[in-house]
Amino acid sequence: MRNRAFHSMGLRLGSVFLGLLAGAASAPLYAAAEASPPECTSCHEQGQKLAKSAHAALTCDTCHESHEKVPHPANIPKPVCAACHADQAGDYAMGVHGQARKGGNEGAPDCSLCHGGAHELLAPKSQAFRAAVPDTCGMCHTLVVEQFRGSVHGQALARGITQAPLCTDCHGEHKILKHTNADSSVNASNIRDTCGSCHGDVRLTRKFGMPSDRLVSFDSSFHGLAAKSGSQTVANCASCHGVHDILPSSDAKSMVNPKNLPKTCGKCHEGAGTRFAISQVHVAQGAAEPEALKWVRQFYLLIIPVTIGLMLLHQGGDWIRKVIRLRFQKPPLHLLRAAGYTGDGAGPEFRMLPFERIQHAVLALSFLTLVWTGFALKYPDQWWARPLLLLEGAHSMRSLIHRVAAAVFIGISVTHLVSLIASRKLRDHWKEMLPNTNDPREALSGFAYNLGLGDHPPVRSPHSYIEKAEYWAVVWGAIVMIASGTLLWANNLSMKLLPKAWLDISTSVHFYEAVLATLAIVVWHFYSIIFDPDVYPLNTAFLTGKMVKKPAALIEHQKPPAPAAGD
Repeated sequence: MRNRAFHSMGLRLGSVFLGLLAGAASAPLYAAAEASPPECTSCHEQGQKLAKSAHAALTCDTCHESHEKVPHPANIPKPVCAACHADQAGDYAMGVHGQARKGGNEGAPDCSLCHGGAHELLAPKSQAFRAAVPDTCGMCHTLVVEQFRGSVHGQALARGITQAPLCTDCHGEHKILKHTNADSSVNASNIRDTCGSCHGDVRLTRKFGMPSDRLVSFDSSFHGLAAKSGSQTVANCASCHGVHDILPSSDAKSMVNPKNLPKTCGKCHEGAGTRFAISQVHVAQGAAEPEALKWVRQFYLLIIPVTIGLMLLHQGGDWIRKVIRLRFQKPPLHLLRAAGYTGDGAGPEFRMLPFERIQHAVLALSFLTLVWTGFALKYPDQWWARPLLLLEGAHSMRSLIHRVAAAVFIGISVTHLVSLIASRKLRDHWKEMLPNTNDPREALSGFAYNLGLGDHPPVRSPHSYIEKAEYWAVVWGAIVMIASGTLLWANNLSMKLLPKAWLDISTSVHFYEAVLATLAIVVWHFYSIIFDPDVYPLNTAFLTGKMVKKPAALIEHQKPPAPAAGD
């Protein structure tokens, strides 16, 4: 021992002497000597291994206490990884491996089992370390790793593509949690983001020739929208593609192979694809979009702005005309009296029968509820959708409320039809809504006047093109929304009896028709009952059955008096 101590002292003195002799120019050499002290390597071969490891930049005394004392004192505590890697140690302690070891399972993986010895561990970001991850996990999870190696991800890794997803990319590195834990990266609520880290990355999809629209198309689908709203039971990426045994759709064993889609979709939609082959699943706008969907989208993208734009021109011109008249022009008293004004208020105009007012109230309530709950599915992040999301739990309350409102809407539509058949009084009143030959002329003259053409308001019927256009738009919209909504509601039966394309088209039509209907109600109907200066702040006809206009409005749309004899 004494000889060994002298030998160690001699080495130290030699190092100091060489450093003084070389001067400043030899500073790197001296630093290298300090990084791997010769007194350690002379006895411990770990020093040589350390130079090639991830800890190469560290000196022995960074981890080992009392290393300078020779002989080394007994019972020196072994270095603890957590001393430097506190964050990783904290994550490990919360993970399944750390919890298992804490529970007494000494066989649970620890730092050294996964990373190797402290003197020879590889840099975690190195290609060699990533390539070894499946082998490391396979020491315990043999069957899972076998499935992974046969999957599209495992095959890519075998070809040398180190960017292919590995166990740690999906499950995490140190904080590995059970899939039932809401914080787990492989929990049902987080699967979309986990898969999207690669399939939503534009650079990766371009580099490896993967479809770039998978995440976008999923987000816009029913499954993606329901998942975004917080549903824990709706299908996610793993539900259809698998977990560890993910295969390309061209593989006969793949869950998404066309021949296997009936079985895969049938897990949730019983009987799906038994009559017609299930067509394209990921549907996104663009070149890959089915032709039928492209036609539907292009039709509505044309008809919506044209229709709403014409409505805005018509109502905007009417509003400007009436504001100018009410603000700057006062009709002569003899014209007011000729129109029926006696000074006690404007004479009421009959509009709605009692039963019609009840129908209108139920229709309005169900329609507004459908609009709110329907758009809350499409845009769950908006502030007006959050109250509905607070009700979400084991069951989707938004979906339940939407379907109850839909049932009420269908019921009141059928009631309206039956009432017209059963009641002559209602039928005679409804006949005022039938189109006639005067409607086109009144519409053209009314529109021209609102655009500033002409000095005198044109003659308009009590139930003119304004009321008729709105009524028949509601009828048409109800038919379209009920038909498309029924297919979506009975999606299992639809997928069993009809091609999947019908559901895709119904989804698109249902959404665009809802946008058109909502905008039409706001621009056309709300103007007539609220913002029209003649009835502002509210047209109470839907409450009383009679509409009371302001005195100045009575002279409009009156037929000019017949010329006196001899004129």
